Amino acid sequence: MDEEYYERPIPLTWIGADDLPLLWVNRFIGQNLEDHFVLTVGQSVDPPLIGTPEEKREQLDQIAYVPVKPVARLAFSRARCEELIGILNVIKDGYDQQQTEGGGGGEL
Repeated sequence: MDEEYYERPIPLTWIGADDLPLLWVNRFIGQNLEDHFVLTVGQSVDPPLIGTPEEKREQLDQIAYVPVKPVARLAFSRARCEELIGILNVIKDGYDQQQTEGGGGGEL
């Protein structure tokens, strides 16, 4: 008796995502390697410059670099890169539409 092969999609359920810390990121580095992409995300805060314009210039001259704290380094295939771009576009478009309509934030 031959076994029949059939395929059906199995839904994914995200379990525990709400238990993870929500981290603010504002710095990104992307690399493409031979067969995958690497995205490093991090956070930084610009140093405060206070005083007169001249004092601020002097303070700025003393800053060699602004440190970035990496919070995640992700590797994925080209197909997953396209999926990520699509998800980010949906999120961005939904945000833009909410802003145009004067609504608040929410899940998409």
